[in-house]
Amino acid sequence: MATLRFVHAADLHLDSPFTGLAGSAPERVARTLRDATFEAYDAIIDLCIAEHVDALLVAGDVYDGADRSLRAQRRFVAGLNRLHEARIRSFVCHGNHDPLDGWEAGLAMPESCHRFGPEVESVPFDPADPSRGTVYGMSYPRQSVKENVARRFHRTEPGGVAIGLLHCNVGGNTGHEPYAPCTVADLEEAGMDYWALGHVHTAQILRAQSPAIVYPGNPQGRHPNETGPRGASLVNIDDTGRVTVESRALDVVRWATISVPIDGLGGIPDLLDCIESSISEALEAADGRHLLYRLAISGQGELHHDLQRPGLVEEIRSDRNDSIGLPFAWCGRIEDVTRPAFDRQQAVEAGDFLSEVLALVDAARGDPVAQSELAAGLDAFYAHDRARKYLKDARPTGDDFARLLTEAETLIAEYLA
Repeated sequence: MATLRFVHAADLHLDSPFTGLAGSAPERVARTLRDATFEAYDAIIDLCIAEHVDALLVAGDVYDGADRSLRAQRRFVAGLNRLHEARIRSFVCHGNHDPLDGWEAGLAMPESCHRFGPEVESVPFDPADPSRGTVYGMSYPRQSVKENVARRFHRTEPGGVAIGLLHCNVGGNTGHEPYAPCTVADLEEAGMDYWALGHVHTAQILRAQSPAIVYPGNPQGRHPNETGPRGASLVNIDDTGRVTVESRALDVVRWATISVPIDGLGGIPDLLDCIESSISEALEAADGRHLLYRLAISGQGELHHDLQRPGLVEEIRSDRNDSIGLPFAWCGRIEDVTRPAFDRQQAVEAGDFLSEVLALVDAARGDPVAQSELAAGLDAFYAHDRARKYLKDARPTGDDFARLLTEAETLIAEYLA
């Protein structure tokens, strides 16, 4: 078995707008955001060339929509042409955001690129030496593919490495649309050595070997829920078939949520100092990238009453955004989730209606069944016909749901205390 080395990328969403930013950003920030998905893609191409890989595999959602822009198409093909000049092959499949029935400008792909059609195809990884391995893949013919298409994949070539290229939802990931749903067992049965997947935007390795099953995540976070490093996977399969996956951060702008508690702070000047210090730490953690952040002012204390002053929270946001540097740190929104000075334990022991409510919140925090019952009350809101496309990435789970519980408790306590 020959050694194979490739970059596995997915969910480029070229020309995607950034969402979740309150207010209008200055031109310098807006221009950076407009170009961020393109620059992250260019970084993928640069990585392929610098690492002297054999190929680039793109597992769907090259574009952000079926009505893809000409700018996005030209930029994508330009990157593939750079790979062609460097004698690096490329394999591309399309997903639910950029299905085959979407608009195309008819731009010619380089000879070294294979774009998969609506049926599963098998293509030599290296046409000059077919024994090195085979790439099996398919593209979405239309946006909504609810069939388990992983069951169509079967290893047919006995020699070399077998790689599956597919845009799908493994294991019913609730954070993404249930397109091409399948299970890890379905992927195992296909006989592949490596599954190059797309659709889930958070990088994860579902299985390390035999077969390796990998989501590289998207190369550029596009909204506040896509925090942390984003990039692509550098993959090496040695002559024994062992797979090594290295995640490379390639994003241009990084999203973060910064929490600043007011507990123990003496006044607004102390709060502003803490905010500035927290932003500096977040910028340092972003490794020289631009930072888009949401600020959550939390905790309990007398400052809560100051923050209720009309317009003060927005003034703090404007003040921070007036002094952005390079790389910039831009505040999209400030959430005030503070609570007034409140002896919670005394309220719990009071034996009144408020104490019963607080006991219910405490029970829900440690009881998944109770959390599920409370979350069910939100189903109608998040499934609303007109709203769900905007809310699909915002449904609260885990820490987000715990934060909602805390906010609900705060509101109830303020009204009843």
